[in-house]
Amino acid sequence: MDLLALADFNLVARHGGFGKAARASGRPKATLSRRVTELEAALELRLFERGLRNLKLTEEGRALHVRTAALLTELDETAASIASGAEKPRGRLRISAPLLLSQTAMGKIAAGFALKHPDVRLEITTDDRAVDMIEEGYDLVIRVNPEPDEALVGRVFLRDRLVVVASPELIRPVGDAPVPGVVRGAGHRQTWKCTTSAGSATFSIEPVLALSSIIMVRDAVRVGVGAARLPISLVSHDLADGTLLHWGDIEESEVALWALYPSRRLLSARVSAFLDYLKQAFPNGTPDELSAYIGR
Repeated sequence: MDLLALADFNLVARHGGFGKAARASGRPKATLSRRVTELEAALELRLFERGLRNLKLTEEGRALHVRTAALLTELDETAASIASGAEKPRGRLRISAPLLLSQTAMGKIAAGFALKHPDVRLEITTDDRAVDMIEEGYDLVIRVNPEPDEALVGRVFLRDRLVVVASPELIRPVGDAPVPGVVRGAGHRQTWKCTTSAGSATFSIEPVLALSSIIMVRDAVRVGVGAARLPISLVSHDLADGTLLHWGDIEESEVALWALYPSRRLLSARVSAFLDYLKQAFPNGTPDELSAYIGR
């Protein structure tokens, strides 16, 4: 495949037309049109639908643009780094991170990374869904206990666990008596099995509040409306000063945060630098490190 033709195709796709691409790049419009036509002929695909006044990517054209634009950018940046004599991280770095980590720690992580690597344009979006890294143009995603994916590789950089906590004002039930609970998501009755210092305990939870955010759950349980199941990193300060009491650890509730990237691509200097920064921020990856990083 002709890389120059591919670069011209991406230039036109990015600007939405031959005229706009020509004005932005200083390249002749006729040259861009010829290059794209040659690429279409080589691939035996129509990449653009050509109207009288506008130009629109076909489905195949959009797929090619999504998959090749970032690769061409990496080639340019790699060449620039080699020419400058050092593989210095630079360019755009797009990351998708889960909501809770974004609310508690990603602002601080992003700011520290930006100060250390000012040539990297860091963009972080918050999303709990499993984004398609290739289709949506992400360089790295952070996910909690992700399902195995042969297309992705990565590493665990943090671990956490779930605990049952409640305000000291909430009377701990005896026997099978239901416990008023603050839950995330649907407000149906639940059973929480825990390990405690005395062995084990089972709590029958009758939700009094169903909230969509773990931060909301934490804030509500502090008020004393009910017990809650929360990451220990989020409530360790409350447990230390007695604002909340620890009722037990949820059985088999390890939470692992993974940093993932596509296995089909070489690891760029930007992604490597961000992974190194996570390792520096959380050298052992423990809940205590995350709690200390978050602060109050």
